[in-house]
Amino acid sequence: MLHCRKVLPARTANALRRAAAFSTLPKDGLTLADFMPSAPAAAKRPQPMRKPKWLKMVNPNLTQEGTERYKEVRATIKETGLATVCQEARCPNAGECWSGGTATVMIMGDTCTRGCRFCSVATSRSPPPPDAEEPRKVAEAVTRWGVDYIVLTMVDRDDLADQGAAHVAATVRQLKQRQPDLKVETLIGDFQGKLDLVEEVLNSGMDVFAHNVETVERLQSTVRDRRAGYTQSLNVLRHAKQARPDVVTKSSIMLGLGETDEEIQQTLRDLRDVGVEMVTFGQYLQPTKRHMKVTRYVTPEEFDQWRAAGEALGLHVASGPMVRSSYRAGDFYKSIYKDRVTKGAAAAQGLKQRPRMEVATQPTL
Repeated sequence: MLHCRKVLPARTANALRRAAAFSTLPKDGLTLADFMPSAPAAAKRPQPMRKPKWLKMVNPNLTQEGTERYKEVRATIKETGLATVCQEARCPNAGECWSGGTATVMIMGDTCTRGCRFCSVATSRSPPPPDAEEPRKVAEAVTRWGVDYIVLTMVDRDDLADQGAAHVAATVRQLKQRQPDLKVETLIGDFQGKLDLVEEVLNSGMDVFAHNVETVERLQSTVRDRRAGYTQSLNVLRHAKQARPDVVTKSSIMLGLGETDEEIQQTLRDLRDVGVEMVTFGQYLQPTKRHMKVTRYVTPEEFDQWRAAGEALGLHVASGPMVRSSYRAGDFYKSIYKDRVTKGAAAAQGLKQRPRMEVATQPTL
């Protein structure tokens, strides 16, 4: 019986013969694959640090009066278009402060010329010029709020010849003209260390001079803009106290950025030595994914320890996970003023009770 053989095309047969020949070649050398990097294992994205339970906020509107005041402040801000650091910096205490009679207004716009790695305020090399009518607008809005303590803060304006000092001073004067009893705190920048500009703000009639060192000396270049600096900030605070000894001086420190206990203690000593009277401690919270990460969440017990450490140095201290530089600023100003009055009365009483010394006279010859 004849079997039919399937005849392959010549091209296919030649290809099969070549393949069979190559399959028998010895594996006697390295190939390109031996020089290629091995495929990396799938990298696991680090899990974000979970916020502890003590960072949970509660509704601050505990009274009907507080609720109404909060609504009035919020409505006025929306109506006038004022910028507040409470909103721009995403402060967790806005409700508590607004309902309690304290507000923080950010003047000269909502765009800063500096880019600190912890701050969520927008940045630009050339922000829009300040509104010349802003001092009047701020004063009118604050009068409507009915608050007895106002914090004025500012974006850094390195693009202006005077860094915005005249604008801050004009706003303070407008506020004082409408409400002479209103207490005004100015939370200002360093004015590039130009002390004559610091004096311009001091001479405006403000009551509290605040400037934040933000963090310990070692972390300054990591946390703050390159134009800021630890020594520069201390010089500004020192000059404020020397130029106006009656003014309350204040600064703030964030925790959770990688600082050590000894560095914090040294910062407290440095602030005391330049005449600062009040210090606030608060937990750094990362505003967005683009900003510095939190290294750790400091416990409420540790914040209590830092309060005690500051008080042991003679400082007035507000310390807690949710405390910010303007947190309950009016209440703490009153406590410092009361303490000054008490110490002054005690000193006067001591002088009154001091026994008179008899002066011996030499007999005349």
